[in-house]
Amino acid sequence: MPDNCARRDGELYLKQSPMNYTDEQLKLKSLRLRRSVLKWVKHAGAGHTGGSLSCIDILNVLYNRILNVSPQDFSSPDRDRYIQSKGHSVEALFVVLADRGFFQESELETMCRYQSHFIGHPTRKVPGVEQNTGGLGHGLSIGVGTALAAELDKKAYRTFVLLGDGELAEGSNWEAAMSAAHYGLDNLTAIIDCNSLQIAGRTRDVMNSEPLGAKWSSFGWSVSRIDGHDYGQLTEALAAPLKEGQPSMIIADTIKGSGVDFMEGVGKWHHGVPNDEEYSGAMAAFDAQLSELEGVLS
Repeated sequence: MPDNCARRDGELYLKQSPMNYTDEQLKLKSLRLRRSVLKWVKHAGAGHTGGSLSCIDILNVLYNRILNVSPQDFSSPDRDRYIQSKGHSVEALFVVLADRGFFQESELETMCRYQSHFIGHPTRKVPGVEQNTGGLGHGLSIGVGTALAAELDKKAYRTFVLLGDGELAEGSNWEAAMSAAHYGLDNLTAIIDCNSLQIAGRTRDVMNSEPLGAKWSSFGWSVSRIDGHDYGQLTEALAAPLKEGQPSMIIADTIKGSGVDFMEGVGKWHHGVPNDEEYSGAMAAFDAQLSELEGVLS
């Protein structure tokens, strides 16, 4: 049994991370992270704003409650692995890694600039990035290989992969799904950022992937479906009983552009950059929310 797991009533449970943020503290952190996403997208003049905003809460919970990884132990063979298959939402990953101390946030001044490592998709040249991604449909296959390596090497680390619902049209995801179940990779957890929108429109109209739960179950995965903006549900799902011999799939229902009222559920913000007026209004709204919540928590 992996060292970072425990048994209860015959089932495997993931032990909690030592960081003890309350839900309100995570909410405050998510507000700051969303503000940072918008700041750096505006500064760069490019980015995938909507998808980065939809997955912020998932990454917040992963990096602050679940993952056994830090700047100090990133070279350890026993660290947990996180692979962002939906690599175009890299702005979310950048600001979370900066918040965790993998690099100074000021380094994002170079984002999307000539010779910068902070490009439009994850690259291992950025501290804290586990794998280069961006070719949709590849991340889960990498995750399967990483999880299988842990089994073969008798290592306790777990692998987490974040997918977009739009990228599920890529057939390689389903090959990886079969492989993960075939090898009984219960150390592998995949999360779908299910925001229902992609670059060309509603996912159901472009290439309908529902019923997602039934499909992943039929491939031999343990499946749960949650509110992807609820810190309690995210924590419970990510630290849920591990079904021995089964990989885990968490379908996280989210809102594209979450946290910015005029972006929420609007397809054009898949990779839109706000104009000066939109940016000022969104930042003012963030600042008001931050001031209110900081007052409550102080």
